Amino acid sequence: MAIAEQLKSLIRSHFSDEPERFYTIALQIAAYEAQQGHGALAHEIREIIDNARQERKAIAQKLPQDMRGLVLLEKPEVPKTAMVIPKVLNVRIERIIHEYRQRHVLKVHSLTHRRKILLIGPSGTGKTMTARILAYELSLPMYTIQVDRLVTKFMGETSAKLRLIFDMIQREIGIYLFDEFDAIGGERSLENDVGEMRRVLNAFLQFIEQDNSDSLIIAASNSPKLLDRALFRRFDDVLYYKLPKPGERQQLMRNILGQFLDSEISWKQISTISNCLSQAEIDQACRDAIKQAILNDKKSVEGGLLKLMLGERQNARSGRIK
Repeated sequence: MAIAEQLKSLIRSHFSDEPERFYTIALQIAAYEAQQGHGALAHEIREIIDNARQERKAIAQKLPQDMRGLVLLEKPEVPKTAMVIPKVLNVRIERIIHEYRQRHVLKVHSLTHRRKILLIGPSGTGKTMTARILAYELSLPMYTIQVDRLVTKFMGETSAKLRLIFDMIQREIGIYLFDEFDAIGGERSLENDVGEMRRVLNAFLQFIEQDNSDSLIIAASNSPKLLDRALFRRFDDVLYYKLPKPGERQQLMRNILGQFLDSEISWKQISTISNCLSQAEIDQACRDAIKQAILNDKKSVEGGLLKLMLGERQNARSGRIK
């Protein structure tokens, strides 16, 4: 049936992150339903698509002109239950959320909520996802600072851009993520450092210390040894991320595979082949397996397919290490 093919194409476009193709197929389904006499359903599908498009457009237009290209704005939809992390880390993230929700109570007692957070750990272990979860749980927009575009070769220009960003942090309440923070937070005593970068770091230290907004400022780094020690005392909390343990890897895969999970999967073998993979790598492997299952008209992801996709991620990791 045509509608069955459209539904499969709809799922493929979703996992391929092709929003325009997704909208097109959804509209085709709406047209099909209208032909079948289901006018109300067709109208509802079109309305959902129109609202989603308008929301995407509105989010993009909210950024000031001078911030476009320097800051990415998004409205994350990642709940806290989507992330599999150690209990101690989960408790600390929950504390940030709780303090923000009760910030007015704390202000009465001249206290401030945790809002300057440093996230440290290997790539793909959940640092950016944590920022997205905080944005979702606190119903705040998320602004990701494009650090590579922030740093320029012209003297004084980077500090001027930093000032614009911190003015925005004060003006527009949200989650502000400085990813790849090593680029501006490097140790000032490094011999190969240049004077301009020392001035940039000094400017950042000054701006973050003076900031008293209700926005959350999050800095993420894969290399804590490169960070200037003066940074650590400017943050209210420092969270350390690690590669997932066997039980965490299994739970993560169960969450992602969902209805595609094959009941006969051998978790002992999967645990071995997924060793040393990050949460992001496991996520990618599981989604690749789901796509392959869909394209091959399979109802579930079998153990062999999952091992194959995890193995590909291991090979890619080995290539990077070499």
